[in-house]
Amino acid sequence: MGENGIKGIIDVTMDKIRAMVDADTIIGNPFVVGDITVLPVSKVTFGLATGGSDFPSKQGNMQLFGGGGGAGVSISPVAFIVINGSDVKLLQIDKNVTAAEKAVALMPELFDKITALFKKDKKKESNPQTEEI
Repeated sequence: MGENGIKGIIDVTMDKIRAMVDADTIIGNPFVVGDITVLPVSKVTFGLATGGSDFPSKQGNMQLFGGGGGAGVSISPVAFIVINGSDVKLLQIDKNVTAAEKAVALMPELFDKITALFKKDKKKESNPQTEEI
């Protein structure tokens, strides 16, 4: 009986977590300010604890089950994705970011700079300037 009791506790707890947290919690609903679209980005952390035990009943031939479970969820805003035309930027809120998080934040800007460099090189190849002596 304990196996089904623990499974039931876990199932109910996970259903409650799913009801609180979904993909829209991490990347929030966009809001528009003039020509700019802003998407909030959040960090979601959760913990889950479940336990239980079988107990012999006083009637002798039955097993009783007692158990419990609990969960905690933390949602923290960490950044905003700002879209202005074809320009996309990630504005981070937390000042204590790791080097990897900083690198990810700079990727759109770095990509734009590399693309611009390739465009400059193609223009030079297709339009070489000749000097007259």
